[in-house]
Amino acid sequence: MNDLTALLKDELLQHGADMVGIGDLSELPPDVRHDLTVGISVAVKYPDIVIQGIGEFPTGAYNNWYIKLNERLDMLVTLGAEKLQSLGYKAIAMTRAFVGNGETENNTALPHKTVATRAGIGWIGKSALLVTEQYGSMIRLSSILTDAPLDTAEPVNQSKCGDCMICTVACPAGAISGREWSTELSRDGFFDPGKCRKTAKERAFKGFGGGNTICGKCIEICPYTRQAWGNGL
Repeated sequence: MNDLTALLKDELLQHGADMVGIGDLSELPPDVRHDLTVGISVAVKYPDIVIQGIGEFPTGAYNNWYIKLNERLDMLVTLGAEKLQSLGYKAIAMTRAFVGNGETENNTALPHKTVATRAGIGWIGKSALLVTEQYGSMIRLSSILTDAPLDTAEPVNQSKCGDCMICTVACPAGAISGREWSTELSRDGFFDPGKCRKTAKERAFKGFGGGNTICGKCIEICPYTRQAWGNGL
């Protein structure tokens, strides 16, 4: 690991990141990556107890942590981008203000999940969430784009979900088709965001009075998430 890579990772981890990965984005279209070739994926995790508490409906605690982790991510990617800029490199913090707050059905031009797979953090599950071996899918993501000469990881191009259909069966919206993600398959080819959003809005209202459109059942039920608690897979 070169000194700049180590410096940046240490800075982000010391300020509250739980995972940091760096990927080569050069194979992606230049316009979606703003002509920058390196993507830094930053992940923060929910407390186990918060995700364990998602039973019939999402909870107020889950909603509060959803807000808190989004704010932490904005702080972290801003911090990382400013650090790189101070060293003379181009860097863009992919904050909610920059890419949107995720409250629409449309994909962003460069989803954080794509940066995360290029950075070797995990794969996209059948639920269309990023799944990691360390924390399952109980994480939230953001990204930094840069031209800094950082060490990049081997990208993840294959799903590890296999024949598992647990989230497919458990999804209250019926939004998960059960098809495995691949780099050639668009999100709409295996997941229905419209069904997910409609049902998540209803479940959020029943669970904590509404506000954010969140559900979380596919996070809670994922064997990789439960493995992180010590009782999955």
